Amino acid sequence: MLPLDGCRILSVEQYGAGPWGTQYLADLGAEVVKIENPSDGGDMARPLGPYFLNDGCGSADSQFYQTFNRNKKSLTLDLQQTEGRTIFHDLVRTSDAVTCNLRGDVPSKLGLTYETLGKINPKIVCCHLTAYGREGERASWPGYDYLMQAEAGWFSLTGEPDTPPARFGLSVVDLMTGLLQAYATTAAIIGARAEGKGRDIDVSLFDLALSNLSYPATWFLNGGHVQGREPRSGHPSLTPCGAQKTKDGWIFLMCNKEKFWPTLCDMIDRPQWGQDPRYATFKERLERRPEITKMLDEALSVRPTGEWLDLFAGKVPAAPILDVEQALENPFVTGNGKLQDITHQSGTPFRLVASPVKCPGDEIPNRPAPVLGEHTDQILLEIGMAEKDLQRLRAEGVI
Repeated sequence: MLPLDGCRILSVEQYGAGPWGTQYLADLGAEVVKIENPSDGGDMARPLGPYFLNDGCGSADSQFYQTFNRNKKSLTLDLQQTEGRTIFHDLVRTSDAVTCNLRGDVPSKLGLTYETLGKINPKIVCCHLTAYGREGERASWPGYDYLMQAEAGWFSLTGEPDTPPARFGLSVVDLMTGLLQAYATTAAIIGARAEGKGRDIDVSLFDLALSNLSYPATWFLNGGHVQGREPRSGHPSLTPCGAQKTKDGWIFLMCNKEKFWPTLCDMIDRPQWGQDPRYATFKERLERRPEITKMLDEALSVRPTGEWLDLFAGKVPAAPILDVEQALENPFVTGNGKLQDITHQSGTPFRLVASPVKCPGDEIPNRPAPVLGEHTDQILLEIGMAEKDLQRLRAEGVI
């Protein structure tokens, strides 16, 4: 059994952050049911391009959508209709959690909070992922990843000094907030099972972005230090820790323990550097960072990156600096099961990056993201609805 086998999650989700989090739950065995409005095409990511499988006309052809929704089910249901809410409440009775990633003022309007759903199932967990929270002056504000990076100070830490402010290369606020929602949901379910009572639990894009300022925030709050960008994507206090030139490109070194500096010096045939008191500790090396960077560029430029990596393997922390194509064709990726082969409902094979969670002894499922409403009949028949009722509800636009 996978860790979350037998756990049912109803998810009112769309686009990126929320679906990314529930995908982790689905990978670990949870039955994640996407609740999608039948009248508006469901998850807004379904038609999102520019890259598609097949001819792009199917509701599960978007490669973006497939990236965020594997191993889930889809049930079409209009929560704004009375009968739609009644059906949703029937599903809540047999579920462990309801997750949503909506604007902060919407969950209460749709009755997705514990105040409403706890009367139906006292153990239900309601986990809300919003932009700025469900309370306060920004509850009704829409918000997206790059806005959070901008306001939480990330732009000022990304890129080279003396260049325009820059965002992080990936939508990492969305991805990490989704993961935070998965963690919060799982923790709350454990609590509900132990105590017999569920709850609301909240995460927001802004709070995650602010929290991830981490130790630079602590440095400012307690000492007034305003951290900025470092040359060569270097660490703010550790040297050498940054990009260095090689004969054919770049290598990233992270000598983040004192023992690695003399080891590095020996391996690049500069043992005297490791014994020089001017470079003895992180403090001295930080003061001489430009000098050390130049020295290492010269020493490392005599060999290509691949040769240095073979030499450093397991002794000096180092990595090649790759583009997306090179990263996905890296033998360490292709030869160690880090990519996943999936078959679309149409029979078309495609590939995704595999789940980063491994469960030795149990295989992580690899079902494609569902087409719109793929599991509606199955799920509603399971809760006792008659076939004639399904036909009526579909004709009325409820499902």
